[in-house]
Amino acid sequence: MLDYTAPEQLLKNRVILITGAGDGIGRAAALDCARLGATVILLGRTIEKLEAVYDDIERAGHGQPAIYPLDLSTATDENYIELAQVLEGEFGSLDGLVHNASILGQRTPISNYESRTWQRVMQVNVTAPFMMTQALLPLLETSNDASVIFTSSSVGAQGKAYWGAYSVSKFATEGMAQVLSEETENTSKIRVNIINPGATRTNMRAQAYPGEDPGLNLAPEDIMPTYQYLLGPDSTGVTGQRFNAQEMSK
Repeated sequence: MLDYTAPEQLLKNRVILITGAGDGIGRAAALDCARLGATVILLGRTIEKLEAVYDDIERAGHGQPAIYPLDLSTATDENYIELAQVLEGEFGSLDGLVHNASILGQRTPISNYESRTWQRVMQVNVTAPFMMTQALLPLLETSNDASVIFTSSSVGAQGKAYWGAYSVSKFATEGMAQVLSEETENTSKIRVNIINPGATRTNMRAQAYPGEDPGLNLAPEDIMPTYQYLLGPDSTGVTGQRFNAQEMSK
């Protein structure tokens, strides 16, 4: 589905949590969801970045967001249970969960890869989304139209040399999304899909390709149509699919 145009107030009355909301694609998604009427929960590690996004949303005259600081590299089961309890108390339900936060790790051969870095990448990119989703499933099930989005990569569909734990973590992410989509398809109103953002002008992209001209890539704001479509009611019933965000961008 190409060139999706979101209706005004597409996400009105929806509560959407976005991880890694302080920068890059997460920031763009938070601002866009707020613009379309959602109450956005900004989750990330760096409070200053989250506060800046919060201020941008309020300055634009959108609905008041919420900030939830959490370090995905160290978060425990108890932290995610507390997150679910806070969201239930404050909002009563959850309509969207965007797993955007990821870390790159090393760009080096497997033979040279540091095990400590490997474990951290897998923790942030795979284990944290699993633990968070598991804790928030009861809240998502209370929604009449809940959407869970996992973020993958081109190297999550085809492994490439020197991409190490990042590539492996994205393969795992796609597998987790596929399993969850099948488990929820006939038992709830939750839909689960995967987005590959493609080459986007972010700090992670600059870290992975330091010699690349960032101007050659789309800005995070340019790939929002895919997120709009999957978070809004137009994608009701669509689950277990993988979307390339740049194919839906104008």
